[in-house]
Amino acid sequence: MVSITLSVSEELKKKMDLYPEINWSAVARDAINKKLLILQKMDQLLEKSDLTETDTIRLGRELTKRVAKKYKDVT
Repeated sequence: MVSITLSVSEELKKKMDLYPEINWSAVARDAINKKLLILQKMDQLLEKSDLTETDTIRLGRELTKRVAKKYKDVT
C-alpha cells in the first residue's frame, strides 16, 4: 500500500483529537474513494456529450441566475 501525507489545519486536528477512537486514515480513504466514484460516473455521463466547456459555463450561469431568482422571490 502507498502512503500519502495529508495536511489539515490545527483547528481541524484539535477537533479530530476529540475522537481518538476514529481511524482518520480510513475516513480519508473512504472519502477519496467516494469522490473517485462520483468523478468516474461523471466521466461516463459526459463522454458522449456534445457540450463544450463554453456551453457548460453558460448553462451554469443561467442555472445560478434562476436559482437566485427563485430564492429571492421566496424570501
